[in-house]
Amino acid sequence: MTDITADLVTTLVADQFPQWAHLPVAPVPRQGWDNRTFRLGETLAVRLPSGPGYVAAVAKEDRALPVLAAHLPVPVPAPVATGTPSPEYPHPWSVRRWLDGEALMDAGDVDRSRLAADLGAILTELRHVPSAGGPAAGAHSFYRGCHPSAYADQVQESLRILAGTVDAAACTAVWESAMRTVWTGAPVWFHGDIAPGNLLTSGGALTALIDFGTCGVGDPACDLQIAWTYFTGPDRARFRDAAGLDDGTWARARAWTLWKALIMMSGVSGTDPEGVQAANLAQVLADPLD
Repeated sequence: MTDITADLVTTLVADQFPQWAHLPVAPVPRQGWDNRTFRLGETLAVRLPSGPGYVAAVAKEDRALPVLAAHLPVPVPAPVATGTPSPEYPHPWSVRRWLDGEALMDAGDVDRSRLAADLGAILTELRHVPSAGGPAAGAHSFYRGCHPSAYADQVQESLRILAGTVDAAACTAVWESAMRTVWTGAPVWFHGDIAPGNLLTSGGALTALIDFGTCGVGDPACDLQIAWTYFTGPDRARFRDAAGLDDGTWARARAWTLWKALIMMSGVSGTDPEGVQAANLAQVLADPLD
């Protein structure tokens, strides 16, 4: 895989978009897993897939973001230009408008109660965006928006590896509860990765959503995992009230959170050296939300 550096981005921009060749390029402080992001001058950002598995998101976001931006109450990244594969970098890449704000994961002064209500309301608005022609959940969304049973094999393997380390009976109960439910509504838009790194804040308030690489149209349960990975107590309840949705959808959301925690704790996919996913699993098991 090509080493994605500021020098590479400078070269790509100069070759394909010479009107911006004079602008400075700098990596953002926190990089995501799927993409590498660089600031281009004061008003633009360059986003490059980190590997072949994330390439499909470039064209998908180019199509989806303008649609979503027209309906959501907070900004989302606006596509400005799309770069093409070249000898220096083998994949398409994108130029977006830069959105000011501090990632929630880095924000020190956040009104969690207000955030819970605001985020729940935004996700409700997202579900009401017209979905005709939107990308049906599948491999491009890493099966977010599908039923969590798509990853049943990984859950089973993780529980085998973690035998004696986690409460397998409690985990199985959470999983089986979700397996008895399905999304019966019309397919709706989902973000696919509602996490503190993809929520921008200012003055303690939510100001933007970013990284729609796993977005699509399907079951919105995958967007509710933050109930256990960030919110606790009354704020979790407030988020649930604001986001709405039926008990079955919340059961599947728990299953998504359980799956992510187990695969990283077990090493089936990723690692959990700081114990973040272990803490998330504890929240899931302590809060059945029956």
